[in-house]
Amino acid sequence: MKTPLPCLLAAVALVLAPSLASAHSLGDDGHDHGPPLARPGFDTPLLRLLAATTLPPGSGTASMSAAEVTLANRMASICGPFAPRVRTRSDGTFLYVESDAMPDHSMMVGITAWQQQVPLPQPYTGGNAWRIPLHPVVAKHPLSAKSHFFRGAIALAANGVPIFNPIKNDGVTDTFLAGELDRFGGHCGRADDYHYHIAPTHLQSIVGDGKPVAYALDGYAIHGFTEPDGSTPTGLDTFNGHTTPALGYHYHATKTYPYLNGGFHGEVSEIGGQVDPQPDPVGIRPALPPWRGARITGFTNESGRRFSLEVTVGSAVHHVNYALSTAGSVDFEFIGPDGQVRKESYAPRGPGDRRRPRPDEGPRGPGGGPGGEDQPRRGPGGGRPEGVQAEPRGGREAQASRTAPFVLAARKTGQLVLTSPAVSEGQELPSEFTGEGAGVTPPLSWTGAPSGTRSFAVVMDHLAKGPEMKCYWTLWNIPATATGIAKAVQGVGTSGATWKRGESYVPPHSAGGGPKTYTVHLYPLSAAPRFDRPADEVTREMLLQAILETVLDSAELNVVYTPKGGGTQRPPPPRDEP
Repeated sequence: MKTPLPCLLAAVALVLAPSLASAHSLGDDGHDHGPPLARPGFDTPLLRLLAATTLPPGSGTASMSAAEVTLANRMASICGPFAPRVRTRSDGTFLYVESDAMPDHSMMVGITAWQQQVPLPQPYTGGNAWRIPLHPVVAKHPLSAKSHFFRGAIALAANGVPIFNPIKNDGVTDTFLAGELDRFGGHCGRADDYHYHIAPTHLQSIVGDGKPVAYALDGYAIHGFTEPDGSTPTGLDTFNGHTTPALGYHYHATKTYPYLNGGFHGEVSEIGGQVDPQPDPVGIRPALPPWRGARITGFTNESGRRFSLEVTVGSAVHHVNYALSTAGSVDFEFIGPDGQVRKESYAPRGPGDRRRPRPDEGPRGPGGGPGGEDQPRRGPGGGRPEGVQAEPRGGREAQASRTAPFVLAARKTGQLVLTSPAVSEGQELPSEFTGEGAGVTPPLSWTGAPSGTRSFAVVMDHLAKGPEMKCYWTLWNIPATATGIAKAVQGVGTSGATWKRGESYVPPHSAGGGPKTYTVHLYPLSAAPRFDRPADEVTREMLLQAILETVLDSAELNVVYTPKGGGTQRPPPPRDEP
């Protein structure tokens, strides 16, 4: 167990006070009809700063009936074993659950498809707390998690950790089967927010036999693999739920999809592909691309303040050490297999505040790329925080982003194969396709397009130093019947913007810095993207956002450009997979 954290300091107390005063706080001996629930505060400098970025508390009702108190206490009782890291309160309408979403068990170990995120505390407090309806209402039109709710949480575990849809945001991939989850069924999102994707049945022995291990956000309980009497559930509906005389309607965990509630028997509101409202995680680092071949083989937690991930790639072992500082920042130390160390520090951004990371001087460790600074960062860590970008070079960079580089984590089955008759995977791009030659687009060929393809899109990009994602070529509306495009293609598809104004293809060309890797992405689409602006104003990010929900599969081709006098060639870094 982690060392309990001290009570909230004045800054957080001011944030929480209106909500705690107007809502009924469970565990108040003057009101509760039953054993009080412990609810000491939890606090770190990081959480205090993060709390300032979340919504203020909402108002609650002033009083609760004895029946409402009893119901709220019964629901909140599953959180009791996890106090003080989990706190509960109620206003007669909702049970509010506050936590930092940092469970006591080991995290991340066993993940074989890693997005380079690490667990950090989240400010799920005050107005940013989780809320569970005390009186769920049967939905007139129940919604399935197979076609809805691919973003955000659909349930909350007894230990205050949110639970997301087992299907990731591409609407297809089962995160459990894809190797994206640790041995407890969790991983981290882009905000370094830890969450589960399957039912947390490992909590059953802690909350007690027969009790729920979680609550769905519609208010119905999620029980483990058995009924309270130990019998096997029967007659489960498509949402993994059923009604019994003892419990009424409730969901169950299963060892196969949907693993927990496969949708909502109760009323919820869906906005933007997620249950609304729900708390917002707060990230302090840029989102990073996946690291192909990485396996999380170790995790340590020292008193909830210092953490270490062991990352194994082949036979090489990397370490990501990070600590919550007394000043509220998070200090990272990336150690490569050769022992070289790189350090970075990130601090939470308040409203209107944009901070740069404060990298310490030192050798480039994992995450710094295999050599020159302009190489993609394929190991853990690194990156430019939101709002910080490289100085423009060579004219207006239409593709320069004011946020972390956007990477489309598209489905990749391996059946779609992208090649080029002019260059092989990982090899040097011939000069006629670079700025040292004619500078025309390279020819491409592909096989294995999925059924239902209505068109194709092509993107060529390069993760430059910073990191900054620079776009060299975008082409969409390629006919579904196509199996490739010719060299110096014209009259096929629609060309968009690149980082250099007025050019639909920017041939790789630079003065030095060693070999650089460029990636050509191919996306079969179930529908053609539409835009409300001229094609030459459509950036890479706009195109990827537009096709986010219509990508059927993806493939990529990595090519290398080495400036003359830029050094010896080396193989490109591993390309990332979702």
